Amino acid sequence: MQQAVVFDVGRVLFQWQLAALFEKLIDDREELDWFLTHVVTEEWHFEHDRGRALADMVPERIALFPQYEAHIRAYATRFNETVPGPVAGAHAIVERLHAANVPLFCLTNFGDEFWQAFRPTQPIFDLFDDIIVSGVEKVAKPHPRIYEIVEARTGRTGEALFFTDDNPANIVAAQARGWNAHLFTDAPGLEAALAEARLL
Repeated sequence: MQQAVVFDVGRVLFQWQLAALFEKLIDDREELDWFLTHVVTEEWHFEHDRGRALADMVPERIALFPQYEAHIRAYATRFNETVPGPVAGAHAIVERLHAANVPLFCLTNFGDEFWQAFRPTQPIFDLFDDIIVSGVEKVAKPHPRIYEIVEARTGRTGEALFFTDDNPANIVAAQARGWNAHLFTDAPGLEAALAEARLL
């Protein structure tokens, strides 16, 4: 069976940083750092990636930090502004793989509600055969269950899957299932790994 390539989305295909939104709302750098460390944190955001609804998360957070109500609501309504743009060179690799008829998939930790708003803005996703979204599945990387879902949806296991992700824990989980997994740092490194795997 032809090997398929599975891409992460955040920090592989697209830049992602909460600060990209909140630096527009908080001028003081020290306050911004405190806010991102204590209020709208990546750890709290990960609850949405795992499937928790914004309708539960946002009021709960506002109750804890009422002085930041407007900012917390902005997290829910302006999430696309946390994605400044594509990762340099990554989309060109996707396009080359697609042109070579390599099966393409995404496995992303992404909240369902945010995904529904983000996906239509990015035509690059039209090149993928299927996209597995943690918020839809209610389980996130590196939990083994989401890798099982990928195997079922792609019809492939083990070395028939080439996976790239920027998070070492997610790479280790993929390798535990026998996947060919590459820790993403930049597009040239991924290009070299794909060439070594004879996919480019």
